[in-house]
Amino acid sequence: MAGGSDTPSPMADVFVLCTDGSELANRALVAGLALLKSGPRVVVVTVVEAFDPTLVTGAGLAGGTMSPEQLDEYDRRAQAGGEAAVHEAAAVLGRDDVETQVLRGDPGRRVCDFAAEVGAVAVIIGTRGRGGLKRAFLGSVSDYVVRNAPCPVVVTGDVDDDTG
Repeated sequence: MAGGSDTPSPMADVFVLCTDGSELANRALVAGLALLKSGPRVVVVTVVEAFDPTLVTGAGLAGGTMSPEQLDEYDRRAQAGGEAAVHEAAAVLGRDDVETQVLRGDPGRRVCDFAAEVGAVAVIIGTRGRGGLKRAFLGSVSDYVVRNAPCPVVVTGDVDDDTG
């Protein structure tokens, strides 16, 4: 399993599997991967959102809400959480050839950009099944990826453990 800083090269078929670290997301990845052919490279990714620099510098007349040291610590914890999420998802898949990557930035955009960078043949992503008003109000990473990915996207919903 590759570490979070290894960027895969676009040489072979690549499936990009997205996780937020939740059990639901990991079950969705297992179900989605089972639908596709075996043999491609598998890269499990998560995205750690970029931090607003005004947390330290402040905006206008207001000062910052964090010191640079606090922001660094917050950033280290976010990175560690992302690494734990992708490694746990990789372990759930039960394959020893899974690569992992922690991306930075807006989740939907970064997943699509990464899929383009590695020449992904498919992105697999779970959805929490938000409907109607909640999805319109809150937005959805999976909706963004479906609309903007450079390749097919497999979106899986809540999958029970015994539906294998």
